Amino acid sequence: MTFRALLADDEPLLRSHLAAQLREYWPELEIVAEAANGDEALELAQRHRPDVAFLDIRMPGRSGLEVARALPEGIRVVFVTAYDQYAVRAFETAAVDYLLKPVLPERFAACLERLRAALETSKIARVPDDLIEALRMQVAEDTGSGRLRFIKVQTGRELHLVPIGEVVCFRADAKYTSVHTAEREYLTRTPLKELEEQLDPDLFWRVHRNAIVSSRHVRRVRRDLRGRWRLTLDGLADEVRVSDRYADRFRNM
Repeated sequence: MTFRALLADDEPLLRSHLAAQLREYWPELEIVAEAANGDEALELAQRHRPDVAFLDIRMPGRSGLEVARALPEGIRVVFVTAYDQYAVRAFETAAVDYLLKPVLPERFAACLERLRAALETSKIARVPDDLIEALRMQVAEDTGSGRLRFIKVQTGRELHLVPIGEVVCFRADAKYTSVHTAEREYLTRTPLKELEEQLDPDLFWRVHRNAIVSSRHVRRVRRDLRGRWRLTLDGLADEVRVSDRYADRFRNM
């Protein structure tokens, strides 16, 4: 039996990445429509009546939660979200599922296995209103902070979503910003100033006009022979120098 899917995400790159994953893991699944916002998602769902809708939670117009509440009967829902609090985990025990960005291969495979099993039964999954409300409140709380939860980077044709907690430091050059984790380095075109505005200042410290470091990943602070502060970070071979403008933070250490 062939099943049909709707994908809704306001970011084209993430939507294309999800579509590619579905084609790889479930080639028999037919993607009948893709939407860039909540209103379009609901209109396409009413027109095509897919078996499953993959809905991003934060979209222009209707949110994914509002779309889920308004979907025609019989459409199963998979939420695609960057929120991993208790309200999201509650969906694991419900008749729907969720994919947490960045989507891990084993989690994606488990989600699709669960979907196949659900679609082969006559039981119609509806999204419990109490779980939607709990998630809505959590999303509103997190959204209000305006803080980044992951960084979107691309290597070749592959999209990577790097959790912000894994970032050791950001370094800027003329064209790109380097995103360093303990394991590897990525590049993004997002300027350092723009990133700084979205980062938690208690966790990420500006130490140079070209560098922001994660306080969680600072392993050593020292002064060199010229009296300049230098930082040793997790997984980074070279030290990061602190400019005089930002040295006050370290003088009392």
